[in-house]
Amino acid sequence: MKQRDPYTEIGGIAGAFLTTHWSLIDQVGSDDHQDQALIGLLINEYWKPVYCYLRRQGYNNEQAKDLTQGFFYQVVLGRDLFEKADQTRGRFRTFLLVALNRYLIQVEQKKSAHKRIPQSRLISLDNIDVPDVDKAHAALNPEDAFNYAWVSNLLEEVLDDLEATCRRRHLIVHWTAFQERVLGPILEGHDPPGLGDICKRHGIDDTAKASNMIGTVKKIFRATLEQHVRRSVLSDDDMPEELLQIKKFFQKNRQD
Repeated sequence: MKQRDPYTEIGGIAGAFLTTHWSLIDQVGSDDHQDQALIGLLINEYWKPVYCYLRRQGYNNEQAKDLTQGFFYQVVLGRDLFEKADQTRGRFRTFLLVALNRYLIQVEQKKSAHKRIPQSRLISLDNIDVPDVDKAHAALNPEDAFNYAWVSNLLEEVLDDLEATCRRRHLIVHWTAFQERVLGPILEGHDPPGLGDICKRHGIDDTAKASNMIGTVKKIFRATLEQHVRRSVLSDDDMPEELLQIKKFFQKNRQD
């Protein structure tokens, strides 16, 4: 799994995501360095969904990157879009998509993507791993591409944290068995190996023990997933819809 930059250089900023993304927005102030880090955190979470949405809207790679940059600058530091938000409606990504469409209308009207953004507040997108939108989202409409990219990015972060938790708890074999039996077959579209084969490869006493080990990681996965999803909503009432998106993602990967 990739290592994510927690933007810890300003002290404790990574911990902001223990609260909701709405709460994170409230922390934006007049400090350029901190604001840049906060934008960086939001981009880390949402740039892929925004970028994929823009590409499916017909913008090319460079246009989509410029618009993504400008959008996050205006939404976070411009404040005007967030001040109009009804946070009681819950899901952050739903609001973000509405705000993005409003921003695109403004850009088309003013033809002013990100050229007015101060250089000191830019977050470079030049070194990011740009997804192959034409291949991954060819059959999706822009909104579905946004949601699919959001789920993909979320799961990447959840699995990073899950692996780190397993390593911290000395559950390396548990994690490996989970990867081979559950994760790999879903994400790569192949049949799961037998528990007996997993036992032989990793020196596990019997299949019952292997099953329990995998079950332990599944429980950690569910708890980690819920923690990540919860930070993008205002209340647990919005959790079912977000978790449904995850379920649809897994179902699609099983069919592909």
